[in-house]
Amino acid sequence: MSDGRIGRVRGAKDHPYTLGVICEKVARYAERIHHPDRLLHPMQRVGAKGDGEWRRISWEAALDETAEALLKAEARSGAEAVWPYYYAGTMGLVQRDGINRLRHAKRYSRQHSTICISLSWSGWLAGVGAVRGVDSREMADADLIVIWGTNPVHTQVNVMTQVAAARKRGARLAVVDVYDTATMKQADIPVLIRPGTDGALACAVMHCLFRDGAADWEYMRRYADDPDALAAHLADKTPAWAAAITGMAVEEIEAFARAIGSTKRAFFRIGYGFTRSRNGASNMHAVSCIPAVTGAWAHRGGGALHSGSGLFRLDKSLIEGHDAIDSATRQLDQSRIGAILCGEAADLHGGPPVAALFIQNTNPVSVCPEQALVKRGFSREDLFTCVHEQFMTETAEMADIVLPATMFLEHDDIYQAAAHPSLMFGPKLVEAPGECRSNHWVLAELAKRVGAEHRGFHMTEREIIDETLKASGRGDLAQIERDRWIDCTPRFEDAHFLNGFAHADRRFHFRVDWARVPFPSPGALAHAAVMPALPDHWAATEEADAAHPFRLVTAPARTFLNSSFTETPGSVGRERRPEALLHPDDASVLAVGDGDPVTLGNARGEVRLHARLFDGARRGVVIAEGIWPNKAHAGGAGINTLVGADASAPFGGAAFHDTSVWIRKGWGECSS
Repeated sequence: MSDGRIGRVRGAKDHPYTLGVICEKVARYAERIHHPDRLLHPMQRVGAKGDGEWRRISWEAALDETAEALLKAEARSGAEAVWPYYYAGTMGLVQRDGINRLRHAKRYSRQHSTICISLSWSGWLAGVGAVRGVDSREMADADLIVIWGTNPVHTQVNVMTQVAAARKRGARLAVVDVYDTATMKQADIPVLIRPGTDGALACAVMHCLFRDGAADWEYMRRYADDPDALAAHLADKTPAWAAAITGMAVEEIEAFARAIGSTKRAFFRIGYGFTRSRNGASNMHAVSCIPAVTGAWAHRGGGALHSGSGLFRLDKSLIEGHDAIDSATRQLDQSRIGAILCGEAADLHGGPPVAALFIQNTNPVSVCPEQALVKRGFSREDLFTCVHEQFMTETAEMADIVLPATMFLEHDDIYQAAAHPSLMFGPKLVEAPGECRSNHWVLAELAKRVGAEHRGFHMTEREIIDETLKASGRGDLAQIERDRWIDCTPRFEDAHFLNGFAHADRRFHFRVDWARVPFPSPGALAHAAVMPALPDHWAATEEADAAHPFRLVTAPARTFLNSSFTETPGSVGRERRPEALLHPDDASVLAVGDGDPVTLGNARGEVRLHARLFDGARRGVVIAEGIWPNKAHAGGAGINTLVGADASAPFGGAAFHDTSVWIRKGWGECSS
């Protein structure tokens, strides 16, 4: 770093998990922080919504305009007419979650966050009872690593560091996914399945474990709830049954099951991607049952990890203003923003239409499902929108007021990881350019103007961090600032649940009452009642049919992070353009050649891409990597135009990888 500018970002070589390795996106963060298109000043819309006509205004004027609009909406229809909307574009706890303090202090509409974790976490909690698992570093001690439903070469590069260490000892790598990812290309045991069929594969594997004497009955009798019922239930879930569902050969399923059954130190690294399906929670539970059947949890290098977020047990009451929560305030589904802004009564829960949005850390006009509905909602002339952002995103383009935001190197915050047990401090290292301001500063200034009373608005970020750490029993600011991170590694017995799993009965749950899974939510959906109580293939997906013969999966690109990094030259140069990965045999039937323009469509809309011939998926499966901006597609309709926003059981969640489409050669008339 020199003259206030950063160069290449590097990891800490002395960190016990990352070992100095970071992903290429963050390594090139200078491209973002010093980007010429970065927002630097508050802006006010002067033309029609989305026309791109703006005038620069002062911070004072921008905040006054925003506050006046929020107060008018509240006076006209009540506080619930205002919806503070956010997610994880900023991952620091103070800057990301402080918006909830404003929400609670004003009794604005609450948010049910369903865009990412609701399906995976509820499925994991169903069996394990807590969002934690075996220390990631134990992968290096495993004899078999099973990476299921995630592509860490793209999304969690440090997993591959641990895999490499294990393989030096002779460990094998199995990868389960719906296409031949960069991770699967490294696998000793590649396991290629159809989308949404993970539960069937998991059941067939467990069938083989029971059939072949590889199930650890002693472990299950001590640590699980009903192994006898599970074994009986799986009696007809044979490899032949699963082969018809997954597209695998019987022999492949048998070989995969043998590898698991013959390896006590099998580490299951279970991802998010495969749960973004209407049966995703059920599939997660089924997969998580496998190491409980083998007893892998009892061994170093064995067991499973989905996320370690539950390790840190931070008291976020000051950050989020928990003392001001009014549970009677309605809770709106984040993924249903299109329906909500378009006034669908069921989504408004008897409350007023949303008249004002204040948005931080997210870009719903690019990332939310049913984009046609989302765009229509944001186009309402009676909707006021203020967006606090780093770039003029597609959501910012639809705003009335746009405020320039800091990036993570320009403010203080604390961060908890999902993949390792370090609670980290991210100090402010450089001054923000122009008039960029932190989320916390903006919230405090806005609180003054709208009459939001809470002591957190009168504190600095550093004071909030210090008090939060002390209240959580995690030291204080001085300690974490000195040491850079606080080690929250649990004891081996706790990480492996050898003192019992995190349910009241201290057992892993093969049998699930889905409505009672301890996931924070407004309550279970009606169709949660028909979810399978024991692991099974739940046929709840949006299946292909004669009119929509292809199944679409919208997987992560290597150099994008949802809609972040889509503006940086290095990422755009690598990803090139929006493409549809299409099996050559399917392409032949469609008379589509490599690089040809194609249109994907269903009742929700149509999207234009270029075809890339790719034989690494089952026939009838098409992959679109990355969330390219809508404007990157000819016709202006991005890939999430095709994805349904219907809430998935048990507690809601967007099924981004569960979409049926038709494909046609060429770019006909295409609406955005």
